[in-house]
Amino acid sequence: MEVTQLREIFRAIREFVRKADMILLALCVTATVFGIVVISSATNYGGNARYVRTQTLALILGIAVYVVLTLIDVDIIAERRELLLIFSVLFIGMLKIWGVDRGGNKSWLDFPFLPFNIQPAEICKIFYILILAKVISVEENKISSPLTVFKIAGITLLLAGEIILVSDDLGVALCYIFIFIIMAYVGGVNFMWFLAGFGAIAVASPFLWSRMREDQRNRILVIFDETIDPNAQGVRYQMNRSIRALQNGGITGQGLYHGSMVQSGSLPERHNDMIFSSIGEELGLLGCLAVLILLTAIIIRIIHVGIKSGNNMNRLICVGIAGMLASQTIINVGVCLGIFPVVGLTLPFFSYGGSSIVTMFLAMGVVSGIHMRPAPDISAMYIRPKMN
Repeated sequence: MEVTQLREIFRAIREFVRKADMILLALCVTATVFGIVVISSATNYGGNARYVRTQTLALILGIAVYVVLTLIDVDIIAERRELLLIFSVLFIGMLKIWGVDRGGNKSWLDFPFLPFNIQPAEICKIFYILILAKVISVEENKISSPLTVFKIAGITLLLAGEIILVSDDLGVALCYIFIFIIMAYVGGVNFMWFLAGFGAIAVASPFLWSRMREDQRNRILVIFDETIDPNAQGVRYQMNRSIRALQNGGITGQGLYHGSMVQSGSLPERHNDMIFSSIGEELGLLGCLAVLILLTAIIIRIIHVGIKSGNNMNRLICVGIAGMLASQTIINVGVCLGIFPVVGLTLPFFSYGGSSIVTMFLAMGVVSGIHMRPAPDISAMYIRPKMN
């Protein structure tokens, strides 16, 4: 390789480092490495290093995806919103035939050439955010018209409903709905539509309740009535174990590789959905606060990039991604604290799961790409447009 070619490569690297959002990348890598350390401790009981290897490989792939997405203008992708929607419907629909069942949810596809399973609904969350952002920005001047509201609500119900029908994954479906609410609000949809939507949910609640499985209903009811599972061996088992692990940790924790429940294997999903409880037992309240501070910093950084972008669609994308992170964090931590029913959602960047890690870095790469391109209109720096 010639000297001039090397100079060009180093110049391109310097230019990338200067323009890309390296602060966001540093925060995400720090959170993921933190998670890998906890996963190493949580899976030490089984003496299996496979989890750490898989998560580390997912981090490396995630960083590569981050770089690629930073270099791509997201508007080029969002412009193909119809194709993104068709792909999402088909990709999620593949679960009906080829889905792998885990814990009652048929949410994963097993590709033999990949070191981890793929969760289509997780990846399609990013496409969903791009679709919604593009539609809302195109319809900006008539955002509260019935046609526009029904269009964006219809896209949401189509994908969320399909997820529930083919994989029975209520947790991920709830994330789609949360993303819709926050993006519709920031996009300027009239408050009356939100009231109408909540009213429709209230009217449909008896029907939805009757369609739920008995164990799903009991997971909700047990939060208010412990007598449904007095011995904590059924629907309250995971919640009870999680709370006990958090209590064991106190302020400073029992130490990595020394958590009594984590190391004995008596905390279920200790490296996955309940990793927050593993952190609580081994690193205590201080460790839990460190996790929440890191995730909050990432969310604030994403919102900061969105506000500074000066572009309505880019702002909506950033808000949607921030909402995705916030909803998953709130639900996951709420489940670990016994506030919400167990729905099987991972803690972003921390929980074990190659598909989840790569998806998160994909989303962060989109944000970095928005950060990399200058704002065309600084006067557009706002969160929700002023309503006439």
